Amino acid sequence: MLTIINANIITPMRIIPGGSLTLEGGRITQVRDTSSSKLNGEVIDAQGLYLSPGFIDIHIHGGGGADFMDNELEGFVQIAQTHAKFGTTAMLPTTLTGEPAKLLEVFAVYQEALSLDYSGADFLGLHLEGPYFAMNQRGAQDPRFIRNPNPEEYIPLLDRYGHLIRRWSAAPELPGALEFGRELRSRGILAALAHTDAVYEDILKGVESGFRLATHLYSGMSGMTRKNAYRYAGAIESCLLLDEIDAEIIADGVHLPEPFLKLICKTKGIERVILITDAMRGAGMPEGKSILGSKDDGLEVIIENGVAKLPDRSSFAGSVATADQLVRVMMNVAGQTLMDAVRMLTLNPARLLSLEHERGIIAQGMRADLLLFDDAINIKQTIVAGRTVYSTL
Repeated sequence: MLTIINANIITPMRIIPGGSLTLEGGRITQVRDTSSSKLNGEVIDAQGLYLSPGFIDIHIHGGGGADFMDNELEGFVQIAQTHAKFGTTAMLPTTLTGEPAKLLEVFAVYQEALSLDYSGADFLGLHLEGPYFAMNQRGAQDPRFIRNPNPEEYIPLLDRYGHLIRRWSAAPELPGALEFGRELRSRGILAALAHTDAVYEDILKGVESGFRLATHLYSGMSGMTRKNAYRYAGAIESCLLLDEIDAEIIADGVHLPEPFLKLICKTKGIERVILITDAMRGAGMPEGKSILGSKDDGLEVIIENGVAKLPDRSSFAGSVATADQLVRVMMNVAGQTLMDAVRMLTLNPARLLSLEHERGIIAQGMRADLLLFDDAINIKQTIVAGRTVYSTL
């Protein structure tokens, strides 16, 4: 049993000042507006720190010098431990477009990682980013392996590894993409729009086929275009317009500057915005040279000014954000309240993954994934399933 007292407890509805929380067996057993005088077991005096649900990052490639595409068990653990220091208690390990054999290795290593006992963020399932993308919107994805959805490829993959896949990002306008989306929906896998040159009609058909999330909105997406003098809404405008689509954003303050962050919040509403790091191996590491993707055949990049860039500095080449940074940016740049910024990284992703019954909110019976942090969102303690995995207290 562990009791946290004198905490400002963050819920989606309010902040409870001077509240207390008791957890046992990895679950929250009681939440009180005041601190009890009768305490059993271990006690942590939060001394006015904020107590928040743990952050859930549904799009993350690496951190701490490792990338999931390295296909190294130690790397998986390193990433989970690195991001736990910044408040992430659960994540979707994310792939990049690459050799099919590399992807099969990811499944094998991920399955092995699930059996490990380590102190770090929890793995909630894989996010496959690619290879079914529009070539014109590929970004840093390897063009050698970009292709259209083919059921002869993805059906056997889903039959064998579907239980490990939580979401799959693809371009809905590609030949065969709508059938692909329907197949994912039938298996309970989240279909996301990504690296797409779609116009409104394509996005609408994608939504009807099961696509429900905009992968890193604005990045790798078409905007308004003209054809024979007529204007057509691109993927960006379509995703902002349609209420059925949730929008994930890289809120590092670099990929999307202030006007874009505010526009997304205004048009989608706080319930439909999900913060992601989209972090590569350079997250939590010093600036300088790095690699995007696998260390064996990835893309050489340089990290400077809080973002990864191509060596010629012509384009961004990945994020090095951490979850605590996302909350700070949404508050200080986008003008969101602490409650709303936290919600975008807790309850919103939990709802999207159909996990809101056990994660993303502080309430009795919920999983004890918890954070203590100060006014500047500096993480002081990270608790995963009732177990402290990081602390400076």
